Amino acid sequence: MSTFLRTLALAVVFVGIFTIPASAALTLCNRTSYILDVATATETTSEVASQGWARVVPGGCQSVLASDLSAVALDIYARTSQAHSGPARAWGGDRQVCVQDINFNIRQPSTIHDCPSDNFYLLPFARIDTHRMASWTSTLSESPSLASLTDARIAGLKRLLHDLGYPIAAIDGHPDKVAETALADFRKRQHVKLEASAADLFGALETNALKVATPAGYSICNDTMKPIAAALGEKSAASWVSHGWWKIAPRSCARAITAPLATDTLYLYVQKVGGPALVSGKDKFCVADIEFDIQGRLRCKDRGLAELGFAATPVKGLSGFAAHVGETGLLRSARR
Repeated sequence: MSTFLRTLALAVVFVGIFTIPASAALTLCNRTSYILDVATATETTSEVASQGWARVVPGGCQSVLASDLSAVALDIYARTSQAHSGPARAWGGDRQVCVQDINFNIRQPSTIHDCPSDNFYLLPFARIDTHRMASWTSTLSESPSLASLTDARIAGLKRLLHDLGYPIAAIDGHPDKVAETALADFRKRQHVKLEASAADLFGALETNALKVATPAGYSICNDTMKPIAAALGEKSAASWVSHGWWKIAPRSCARAITAPLATDTLYLYVQKVGGPALVSGKDKFCVADIEFDIQGRLRCKDRGLAELGFAATPVKGLSGFAAHVGETGLLRSARR
């Protein structure tokens, strides 16, 4: 399974602001036009603890880590939501930290530099100087033209409307009639009330944009209202391999393969967490109850493994494929 994340650098800077909130925490403000997914890592002399992903909408501020920062070194990595069209963009540094595409929370001795399994991979985090304060607020900035959080919120709405195919001419922080008309049309089509919060509005826009976005690699999108667990089978250079489980929250996507696809067929199995199968088929692969990467698809029971039928998803000639899973199974799958 490929775990190399291809990104383009997003020109952002961190601006530290000491605050005194009710409890110690790291707060991140998003002064960009992108919805950002944020991962954090804290390091002591004996341990590295990393977790992700916290979601911060344009123009918003979000507590992304509830922890006393005074006795740890802090690293952070931010990437754009898969809902956005075009190349993925990210901000980081030179400190390698293990992550997963799905939500994760891991602790490792600082002396261990390898990731705990093939479902994790390394990303370059940036060290943030919190001056040993218990709490800290940082702001991610995209461009001097987005001078305030209000500018970022307007630009963020425009970007998502553009991702959905509306004719938005410029992604900037200036209100205009075309964007207002597009947003009114979106609200009407998706039944989003005028009194809906900014978080709910961005959530509705992102959910719909995810349905048409197709990043490079193989994405699994949960269009149901309950968490799902997914497993993937593929033919590697040496043998058949099965991987799992990706646990995917409602209205979210996980990228099981992050590099452009270079195969003809991938095989998918999806079930509700603790519930029945949603996507299955006739192609048998070995699975386990816990996270797994299993070589070979024969004699599963003899090896103490379970066997499940996976559904074939043709991807020949495609660089990207997004499998959308609904209550009735595999829905329309976006291709690129």
